[in-house]
Amino acid sequence: MKPELTIQLMDTHAGGDVSRIVTGGIDALPGNSVRAQMEYLRDHADGLRKLLLEEPYGIPEMSVDLLVPPSDPQAAAGYIIMEVMGYPIYSGSNTICTATAVLEAGIVPKKEGKQSFLLESPAGLVRIDALVKNGVVEAITCEGLPSYIHTYRATIEVPSLGPVTYSVAYSGGFYALVDAEALGFDLVLSEERKLADTAYAIVEAIQAERGFSHYTLGDVGPLPFLHFMGPVHQITEGYYRSRSTTYVHPRVICRSTTGTGTSARLALMNYEGRIRPGDKLETISLRETGFIGELSGIGQVGGYQVVKNDIIGRGYVLARSDIVVNCDDLMVDCDGLRHILTSRW
Repeated sequence: MKPELTIQLMDTHAGGDVSRIVTGGIDALPGNSVRAQMEYLRDHADGLRKLLLEEPYGIPEMSVDLLVPPSDPQAAAGYIIMEVMGYPIYSGSNTICTATAVLEAGIVPKKEGKQSFLLESPAGLVRIDALVKNGVVEAITCEGLPSYIHTYRATIEVPSLGPVTYSVAYSGGFYALVDAEALGFDLVLSEERKLADTAYAIVEAIQAERGFSHYTLGDVGPLPFLHFMGPVHQITEGYYRSRSTTYVHPRVICRSTTGTGTSARLALMNYEGRIRPGDKLETISLRETGFIGELSGIGQVGGYQVVKNDIIGRGYVLARSDIVVNCDDLMVDCDGLRHILTSRW
């Protein structure tokens, strides 16, 4: 009798971006840190990412977050982020969803009102502030990574588009930032397909022309992301709002504005002298969902003006389920996966 291989999941979303939280069914991974565990998964067990983001179990627009033991005793849990483009070391929407999941799963007991705890991402410890009312997780605030402008207002020739002006920010990944109006977009849902095609052309052109290096991480691979920026409107003193859309290579438009995309916007607005510490920017997606980014501090690191920031959003639980992994199924590819699955008879 063959073992039944199952993976326990909690599907969540923040801002419309679905994050599939893996809560059980995976053996302990080698590595003395969450970053090392991520590297093992990436290099030796990428089958898990493919299984949960491809048919018949998932779609590329989703993300997967694997809960793992933290290496830092201060952290309540560790988590590894998996997306269609690979293994980002940080993501705001995935962090909001993971924080929601550890509360809903009882890994961190819920407390009425405000409570704080730490998670360990591949990028390091992340402070989480949760707001719970009547047992419901109503808001999650998480630290964004220190963000900065690497390139300001460069121009590139893009086939079929002509010259395109862009800036590049780092906020957990390198983002090309482009003016949506200059490219003829209003950032509404009916433009989604054209936005994806336009972003693909720009990202391909930038990747072919140049690479980017982080001041401490060094080469983190080709630029993967593009963020379309709508006009910024001041709502009240110190509070701004802008329509925004984030593209994840290849050809995927995120349903949310993304936490790291919002952090990138804060870095650009700070670089241009348009906001100061304590100010907030609310980014609004094609689906009218949003995140709020708050500029919490400014510093100088590696020759760059770096902004500290917090991202505020809400995660929702969509489903709790066990999926059965049948390696005899021709639709299921178990390569790079069998050795990390926990067997249950």
